Amino acid sequence: MLLCERVGFIVWTRDLKNAKPFEKYGNVHYFSRKMQYVVLYVNASEEEQLKAQLEKLPYVKSVERSLRGEIIAEIGKSLPDKSRSTSL
Repeated sequence: MLLCERVGFIVWTRDLKNAKPFEKYGNVHYFSRKMQYVVLYVNASEEEQLKAQLEKLPYVKSVERSLRGEIIAEIGKSLPDKSRSTSL
């Protein structure tokens, strides 16, 4: 089984009644009823093509690329631990 690189999209919709058709474009990870957006994961090789298709849909306001994979998740190593200082 080969794992391919995935890209996340945040798709802002006019109405979430139309959230079901997004499943044919990729994996629907989350949708927010209050803010009316869908988090959708697609193959990286199809990123540009699917983004253009999604933007053409009449119930889609805008499509943004998720920056989750680009955020540095490692914390604590850049700052010294002040709780272990011996000087009082």
